[in-house]
Amino acid sequence: MSVLQELKAAFSLWIDSVAGAVKTSLERFESASRIEVVEDDAGTFTVRMAGAAGKPAIAEAHSVAIATGSVTALPPDWVRAFRDSRVELKLQPSRFLFRPLELPKRAAEFLDGIVRAQIDRLTPWSAGEAAYHWTQPTESTGERIVMTVVATARAMVTPLAQALADLGAAVVEISTLPPDGGASPVAVYSHRKRGQSELGRIRTVLLVVFVATGLAATTATIASGFLTDYYDGQAQQIQRRIAERRAVIRAGQAGSGNSAVELLERRKHSTPSSVMVLEALSAILPDHTYVTELRIEGDKVQVIGVTRDAPALIQILEQSPHFTRATFFAPTTRAPNNPGERFHIEARIKPYFGLDL
Repeated sequence: MSVLQELKAAFSLWIDSVAGAVKTSLERFESASRIEVVEDDAGTFTVRMAGAAGKPAIAEAHSVAIATGSVTALPPDWVRAFRDSRVELKLQPSRFLFRPLELPKRAAEFLDGIVRAQIDRLTPWSAGEAAYHWTQPTESTGERIVMTVVATARAMVTPLAQALADLGAAVVEISTLPPDGGASPVAVYSHRKRGQSELGRIRTVLLVVFVATGLAATTATIASGFLTDYYDGQAQQIQRRIAERRAVIRAGQAGSGNSAVELLERRKHSTPSSVMVLEALSAILPDHTYVTELRIEGDKVQVIGVTRDAPALIQILEQSPHFTRATFFAPTTRAPNNPGERFHIEARIKPYFGLDL
């Protein structure tokens, strides 16, 4: 099996488990009447209302028979009560086989698989032919547990469940009492109206929600990338416009005068700032580099100093937004008593109006 097939199978199992959990949670909030149908020794059944939610309770019990896949002699008020109700059908113990089973205590977590694997040994039926369950395990000596497996033929209980389901019951649960006088009945079979179709619908809804969420996340990621590029471009354009506007304002303030103050102010705005050049160099030069001389002439800067790797400084200056056309204007030398190289680098200063974050 390929990795893709394994992932597909794992995803399908995950969806099925989530759909089952959602269905179980929804069933807990269902408002349904609870009706008990108890079999007596004569083979007839007594119907009584065990509890109601949203429907009027029927005080009097009624005796019916279940034959040829249908319920006979059922009054109209009981027919209405069965619709969308939960029916608990309690059969006589004589219809079932009871087999004791002793297991190690650690097997309590795997009872479903263990009993299913041994049902053909304990009963005359296979796991697919039997309707079965077990009593609550009790601890025994020697770190072991003891329980009783209760089983009967599925072909015997299916018509009974179907007859009650045909009356409109939402859930039909078949159980019996253990012959040893156990207080709790053991449910061996459960029939739910449209259970699989409801589970399929829940699974479909979960798949739709999952796909829609994935598409929404993908769309949001793509849109975020486009919007980021768009707003970055807008921010750069605004910065350029601000710089151009400042230049126009300064040019208008300077006028056409040639006084000494105006000439100095014009030179101030047209000459690169030495402080900004020093800050840019101190930010990009490595720690092993020492500058001994710095000359700024117009838009040109010359840097002289000592470093361990002079050629690397050219690339560092070229990558800076403040400098361009970096080159050596004198040979690089190494003194016998100096561990570094003495370099002479010249670069052009270019205007930069961005923000160094």
